[in-house]
Amino acid sequence: MAQFQPGHVHIERTALNQNDHSYDLNINYEVLQDPKEGRGIQFHMSGSVEGKTVDEKFFLPKDQVLPSFLSLATRKAQSYLAPPKKFESLGSPHKLYDAMFEDIRRLLDVKSGDPIKPEHLE
Repeated sequence: MAQFQPGHVHIERTALNQNDHSYDLNINYEVLQDPKEGRGIQFHMSGSVEGKTVDEKFFLPKDQVLPSFLSLATRKAQSYLAPPKKFESLGSPHKLYDAMFEDIRRLLDVKSGDPIKPEHLE
């Protein structure tokens, strides 16, 4: 099950076998002005992965949010799985992230060719 509404995504998955994994995650996001990084998006990922409670908050500045938010959220979700299980990319099976991507672009007024801070390239 997956649902999108502006500022919120809910995604749920049930394990198909013992080598698979389950999760039930909510990702809320909003524009925030960070004193050091400037405008960006504050994310709050909550719910559960394999029955373990998830409560993760992270901020990404405007020039980093669109190329990075799904990979960072996926890495955070992976940290709740015991090896050797691997968490698939949150974005891979869910077209709702296209809507989330567009909502974030709208919220931050992101346009092609917007500058990237050089320190973010390191």
